[in-house]
Amino acid sequence: MHPSSVTRLQRLLAAADPQILQGGLKGLEKETLRVTPRSHIARTPHPPALGAALTHPSITTDYSEALLEFVTAPAPALETCLDELDAIHRYTLRHLPDAEVLWANSMPCVLDGEASIPIGWYGRSNPGFMKHVYRRGLGYRYGKLMQVIAGVHFNFSLPEPLWPLLRELEGSPLAPRDYASAGYFRLIRNLQRVGWLVPYLFGASPAVCSSFLAGKPAPLERYDADTAYRPFATSLRMSGIGYQNRKSKRCGTHVSYSSLDTYVSSLERAVTTPCPEYQAIGIQVAGDWRQLNANILQIENEYYSTMRPKQPPRGNEKPVHALRDRGVAYVELRSLDLDPFEPIGVSAPALRFLEALLLGCALADSPLLDADEDYANNGNLERVALGGRDPALELVRAGRPVALATWAGEILDTLAPLCEALDAGRGDAPYAAALAEMRARVADPARTPSARVLAWMREHATGFVGFVRHCSDAHAATLRARPLADAQEAAYAELARRSLAEQAALEAADTLPFDEYLRRYFADAL
Repeated sequence: MHPSSVTRLQRLLAAADPQILQGGLKGLEKETLRVTPRSHIARTPHPPALGAALTHPSITTDYSEALLEFVTAPAPALETCLDELDAIHRYTLRHLPDAEVLWANSMPCVLDGEASIPIGWYGRSNPGFMKHVYRRGLGYRYGKLMQVIAGVHFNFSLPEPLWPLLRELEGSPLAPRDYASAGYFRLIRNLQRVGWLVPYLFGASPAVCSSFLAGKPAPLERYDADTAYRPFATSLRMSGIGYQNRKSKRCGTHVSYSSLDTYVSSLERAVTTPCPEYQAIGIQVAGDWRQLNANILQIENEYYSTMRPKQPPRGNEKPVHALRDRGVAYVELRSLDLDPFEPIGVSAPALRFLEALLLGCALADSPLLDADEDYANNGNLERVALGGRDPALELVRAGRPVALATWAGEILDTLAPLCEALDAGRGDAPYAAALAEMRARVADPARTPSARVLAWMREHATGFVGFVRHCSDAHAATLRARPLADAQEAAYAELARRSLAEQAALEAADTLPFDEYLRRYFADAL
């Protein structure tokens, strides 16, 4: 990351109190599979006690009925987000059926082929059925196995008072909203340059159950009869065998991060351009919906990236239209593996470091990305995902090789004054402590989560499933030992009841046939 972040920070701190950096909103979205006592994917429906996945504000599903997604409300304090995520876990575990637990790793449990994966069901309303058909399309396009990989998404917005101050210090002629959007795209481009650091520090998926590979070739080694791995891997989830858009010549997707306008226009082009490969699948075949359309992307969210600019849509508004009309409100970092050593899959030190990293990316200069740098960034991410702990690994920076530890150390050095500012007014300096831990992981790769996973497997003479099963059962016991207070339990039960009522109301209000609903949605006529 460019030293300009330090210069901007110095100018900021000369003009304002350090605590101006501390008011950014944070939020978490955590995916996790429901699994059976035998560590197979659960085939039971979404538990009614968890409410309606379509309308519940905190508990929903991602691709599969078995892939839960927990969502926390935006909050200025990380502790608030973590406390809410903890409460959602405790409520959920109390209401899972048939001795199910929550799988503690990003890579899936035992899968008995694609037929074993139930696609998420959201009721019979048009919005609910649209979500279901979209997921059918993902299965047809990319296969169902990769859709049940789980992760943690970290949502972050810079403190609102920061933007006008930065705009004034730089003398920018941009309108306030446009300046903030440009700042978020500066952040995103810089994150793409240094995003390989996230799987190095936090990747925890160096191995995978062989059932995930389904007999297909992969650049992995055999660990035992049921486990494949790479000895220096950090995050198979973030590698080529993980979830990503297939980049075929006919249906490749190139999205520009040069500006909000180019981002919106490139996504709009992808969601309106037919793809011959997907046309061959069919849209509605013998009355059965296979996908929403045969375009390169069915909808904008199909495009996978490590970070997304976000603006909450209103009603039936499309995400790109929300961005175009109201600018970027926050960013969503999507490259974080579940931490199998943490009961709720993520830790406070990890999030504190990521907050500092994202702030640093926003403050640093960020030239536009050309094709060569984009290629190098993607290559760096893949190399770290598959072999980030290899002491001989070199990355590419500005067209030249650089040792991972050298580059990582330089990035961490630029974050030190930011962590000091984030710690202002705190007695325990938690951001500095988080930074110190990350320095230790760079100096000693054995301290990284991915290394700890493989070390545990070796020490206990077990494979991937045995390791994750141990963690899953231990976390379930820890969380179930702390039941929610009666009032909090009742509040979550009321959220579930209300969400079921909202879904029923949507179904009762439907008047359009589904094909007409889709036509109007894509024509912006709803």
